[in-house]
Amino acid sequence: MSWKMTAYADRATIEGALIAHEDALDWDPDIVISGCEIAEDKPDDWRLDAWLSNRPGKNEKKALASLFAGTVPTFEIEQLPETDWLVSSQQDLEPIRAGAFHVHTPEHPALNEAGVFDFTIPASQAFGTGQHATTAGCLAMLTHMKRQGVVSRNCADIGTGTGLLAFAALSLWPDAIATASDIDAVCTGVVESNAALNGIGMGNGNGELVMTVAAGMDHPLLAARGPYDLIMANILAGPLVSLAPDFGAHLVPGGHLVLAGLLETQEKAVRTACQRAGLRLAGRLVNGDWSILWLRKRRKWQRG
Repeated sequence: MSWKMTAYADRATIEGALIAHEDALDWDPDIVISGCEIAEDKPDDWRLDAWLSNRPGKNEKKALASLFAGTVPTFEIEQLPETDWLVSSQQDLEPIRAGAFHVHTPEHPALNEAGVFDFTIPASQAFGTGQHATTAGCLAMLTHMKRQGVVSRNCADIGTGTGLLAFAALSLWPDAIATASDIDAVCTGVVESNAALNGIGMGNGNGELVMTVAAGMDHPLLAARGPYDLIMANILAGPLVSLAPDFGAHLVPGGHLVLAGLLETQEKAVRTACQRAGLRLAGRLVNGDWSILWLRKRRKWQRG
């Protein structure tokens, strides 16, 4: 990415633009956007950043403007040095503690504390280093589920990114088999490298992970290795709504589903879609503006 466009507005305006982006089915994949607050002491002042591989022209500016329902804020345009913006944005990340997990880049040491699972996740071309509130929230939720007596023997991490959530599940349930998938082919090498770095075996056996490239649940391997007793998906609210029926279909009765990547304002739509798919809410937590949901598939009861 060599160009960036930045706009400043209040939180509601930027969040509205992010939601509109998720709902834009024909969005140009070469325009990558994100939004966040400017500073912790200014929670209502937000910014929207858009990264582009080429100098933004009329079409790119029009696409970004279409995300705003009202007045379109002014965008600042800057050319960036030739570098991997995602890797650069993840450099010097501070370690995080979430539930039973400590996640850090190679520049930071492991904790080596009893009862704590240490993961080394380098800055990479894939999302999911643990620092984002959604990933950290998933780690906390998985820890909570384990303490509540949840057992997993066959789990899947959909939209895995770096592989972190699959690694976490195998740490909590070491006898399970795990499947990870992502729509981005670059994640295959990232997951394999991170697995080797963290002592996670790649393969079909217990305690091992199989990685594939797939859009949602639509892949023969995902179908063949299911049904699952645990599915994790830290993606976006729009895809979570669309995939709710597939998640329900690929879970065993009583199976567990952990969802993240949705703002609190988007939670109702996601929960409604899951309810229609036969999934009920078992728990939730909020990390910043983000909701992390734990749902269970209804069991089929018979009389007599």
